[in-house]
Amino acid sequence: MAHGTTPAPRGGRLAALTLAALGVVYGDIGTSPLYALKEVFATGRVPATPEHILGILSLMFWLLTLVVSLKYVTLILRADNHGEGGLVAMLALASMAVQDRPVLRRALLGLGMLGTAIFFGDGVITPAISVLSAVEGLEVAAPGLQPFVVPLTLAVLTALFALQKHGTARVGALFGPVMLLWFAVLAALGLGPIVQHPQVLAALSPHHAWRFVIEQPAVAFAALAAIVLCVTGAEALYADMGHFGRRPIRLAWFGWVMPALVLNYFGQGALLLAHPQDIDNPFFELAPRWALAPLVLLATVATVIASQALISAAFSVTKQVIQLGYLPRLRIIHTSARAAGQIYLPLVNWALYAGVVVAVAVFGSSSELASAYGIAVTLNMFITTVMAFFVIRYAWRYPWLLCVAATGCFLALDGALLAANAVKVLDGGWFPLVIGALMLGLMTTWKRGRELLSQRLRQETIDLPAFLDSVFLSPPVRVPGTAVFLHAEKGSTPHALLHNLKHNKVLHETNLFVTVRHHEVPWIGFDKRVEVEPLGRDCWQVVLHFGFKNDPDVPQALALLRDRGIRLDDMETSYFLSWEKIIPVAVHGLAGWQLKLFSSLHRNAASAADFLHLPANRVVELGSQIELGQSLARSGDSK
Repeated sequence: MAHGTTPAPRGGRLAALTLAALGVVYGDIGTSPLYALKEVFATGRVPATPEHILGILSLMFWLLTLVVSLKYVTLILRADNHGEGGLVAMLALASMAVQDRPVLRRALLGLGMLGTAIFFGDGVITPAISVLSAVEGLEVAAPGLQPFVVPLTLAVLTALFALQKHGTARVGALFGPVMLLWFAVLAALGLGPIVQHPQVLAALSPHHAWRFVIEQPAVAFAALAAIVLCVTGAEALYADMGHFGRRPIRLAWFGWVMPALVLNYFGQGALLLAHPQDIDNPFFELAPRWALAPLVLLATVATVIASQALISAAFSVTKQVIQLGYLPRLRIIHTSARAAGQIYLPLVNWALYAGVVVAVAVFGSSSELASAYGIAVTLNMFITTVMAFFVIRYAWRYPWLLCVAATGCFLALDGALLAANAVKVLDGGWFPLVIGALMLGLMTTWKRGRELLSQRLRQETIDLPAFLDSVFLSPPVRVPGTAVFLHAEKGSTPHALLHNLKHNKVLHETNLFVTVRHHEVPWIGFDKRVEVEPLGRDCWQVVLHFGFKNDPDVPQALALLRDRGIRLDDMETSYFLSWEKIIPVAVHGLAGWQLKLFSSLHRNAASAADFLHLPANRVVELGSQIELGQSLARSGDSK
């Protein structure tokens, strides 16, 4: 995995990573030709005249150049957080850069969480619109098959989500070669019409885009909402940087992806210059009749790959957000013994599937879904640019004017694209916004609830060293083995220890009081994983540090203690967990519905033992009741 100071790949490894990047990074943007150009003309607001076709092609080319080539590939890929990319990584980078400005930091965290919440809306729309647009090619081959488009789309998507639990290790090796073929087909389909109608190449000049915008601003503004579909998936360039590194992503873009996309879009434009009546589905009209069936099949496979990449990203982002403390623990299944990043979250998978089914059923066509798609994409692009400004200014320490110059033009462009899509909120843009609002509500409720719970627990905490001193005034029976007490607050006495002494009246020979901390960096190496402080009488305070992309494996981390003279025998080690049952009462800082929601989320969170990779047969859970409100907490019976 390319992060930190990993050397730039060369030779065969560079070629392999570039091929893999084609399959994972460029699936979304690579399937945009299926629907982007046709959606510009689908509403009827933009007549398919030669002037409009050239103006729109010019806007598409320069949007690809400015947004993807300059903004993402050239600028944003430089904003790596220990080699990792993506909105969560940039959020962590920006928030750390302004940590001495608490008001600004809170604002950036809120903005970043909004972008992350909207990402889940994108995660629902992308599989729906991609697969639906591919299957719609059947209508070109055989118009009588139109009633089967939605059922076939749902069948493909159902199979895709059902296969997630098996992981992508086996089929993932095919992603690169298939997408290599897909981009080759894109280029080949577009080349013929361009050769026949070379006048379409005039659209490479920016003056066509400029004239279209200046002479017909209202028409151009309406067209922007659909034109932006040609850059959907640009965020994936940044999000997947940690998997492949900058160089393979840049090589794939400039050497294969962008040329293929431009050839295909211009081929569709050349076709429309000669046959404007083919506007209903210009992509499939590029193909000869004999090639339609295999093209529909290849397009469906390409859209499945694009959807797979986004679903995998949703699993990864969810895990990162959990470790940053904005979502409760969820069940995480590792689908590969070799690649730690290949995970499966059942709840996220089936929640996405439910959203996708609703999207396909409610909207019914790629044209209807296009209205919903743009708002999620442009909002995330806008948020990424805002974050980039604070990274450049406060993390990289560049001069103010240079920072404004570097991001100002991109911010203006993103703002224009966002405004063009904002007018389509009622036409379908509400769908990803609703999903984003629900996710944002969950995240803010959980984060605030955890803060209030931590405050509550601190109010009744007992200083650990002082408590141990009092215990050893009249020491309990010491039993063989090691007890690991996990507790959120370093230096305070775990409830599990109190209950163990109260009910069992024994203390182990060796006692570790372990606090797990997640940090706003992707990776923390083993050399910085463990902090140890002796408390005397074979008791130690231990702090374990994990980045938000590290796997929080507590036994593995504690094994590092053997270098500090503390040896743990797996069969003689017990893990004691404290858990709290929340009793909702009136509390300042959370509305009534939020308090009930937090209580439910807390109650249904996945097992801490599973999340921390504790051996199931060595875990003891001891709990208490906590009234989250103004009255004192009461300790309940242990379990």
